[in-house]
Amino acid sequence: MDPLIATAARALAAGDPLAAMKRVALREDPPALALRGIAMAQIGDFPHARDLLRRAVRAFGPKEPMARARCILAETEIALVLRDLGGTLQTLDTARKALETHGDRVNAAHAAYLEARRFLLIGRLDEAEQMLSMLDSDALPIASRCGYWLVATGIAMRRIRTADARSALDHARNAAQETGIPSLLAETERAASALAAPAARQISEGRERLLGLAEVEALIASDTLIVDACRNALRRRNTVIPLAGRPVLFALARALAEAWPRDVSRQTLLAHAFRAREADESHRARLRVEMGRLRKLIEPLAGLNATDRGFRLEPHDTTAVAVLAPPVDGDHAELLALLADGAAWSSSALALALDVSSRTVQRALEALAEEGKVEWFGRGRARRWIASNVPGFPTSLLLPAPLPTG
Repeated sequence: MDPLIATAARALAAGDPLAAMKRVALREDPPALALRGIAMAQIGDFPHARDLLRRAVRAFGPKEPMARARCILAETEIALVLRDLGGTLQTLDTARKALETHGDRVNAAHAAYLEARRFLLIGRLDEAEQMLSMLDSDALPIASRCGYWLVATGIAMRRIRTADARSALDHARNAAQETGIPSLLAETERAASALAAPAARQISEGRERLLGLAEVEALIASDTLIVDACRNALRRRNTVIPLAGRPVLFALARALAEAWPRDVSRQTLLAHAFRAREADESHRARLRVEMGRLRKLIEPLAGLNATDRGFRLEPHDTTAVAVLAPPVDGDHAELLALLADGAAWSSSALALALDVSSRTVQRALEALAEEGKVEWFGRGRARRWIASNVPGFPTSLLLPAPLPTG
């Protein structure tokens, strides 16, 4: 290997992009372009980094498939950081297979890890778990192993498996400490903060309290009938009745659960479900229809009794009812509650679930994005939105050695 390229590669692997740049800053040959691209990415200049890597891919040409695949790998990681899941990521699987074919076990493992990150990002948790289970983590360099365990942490948090999340975070922290790279240490601490932060509020019998992830897990495992405002569902242990596409029914169920064991007046239910300030006969008729639909839908878990002034929830085989709500109420809380399920939503689907216009949802998403509470990927009609409080995406690029040699 060219001595300057080798020195620059070692500097990158150690997390020192400036030292690498000093060796290859003025060179235009393919390996130097690739290393400069990775160094620029580590510095944070992603557009310039992407341009350099694309130039390297073209310069390497089809006769050097392994070097091209490694550059595609680095460009893919940039795309993940930028949440741009378009054309670049479609070549990731091809690059991984090329690396496997040419015996580059380390970078092939890194490509598989990136695929797992992508699946986590777009809310496809089953595929993310499957990819991690197929991946030999020992084949990863120690820097990428930290990212691997952060992805595992993110999956466990979205699955509400606290012990698994803590175990994966311990592995991530150990890997980060072994590298000594400050950005990775910072990533693991951010993940630890996210895991320790309140995950939800429990509202029952007129009282509220914040719950950590472990307490949420314990509540879900209990006999309590839960109206889950984080995932818009009614649940008791393993029986889950989704209401995400039925906003009126969910609003009625939540109002009944918050008041339990008391009943709720018809006027209050109308205000919750239809936002009707003054109810007329058409509102009352619609309420009767919607309560009938709700009674039929939740029958496996609870009944609805009519009272003199309204309705009361009657849970089956349990004496406890609770509402599980997002930690903080405020503007766009319903939107955040839908996104808290960890899945990637289109704005049109969110508008349908909330029974509001697409433009209203779009304005709310843009406001939440400015506050750092949501993130998006894709463009045009393919754009999807996710909550941004789950770890799994280190922001530093750490392409494993060996680096492109040409």
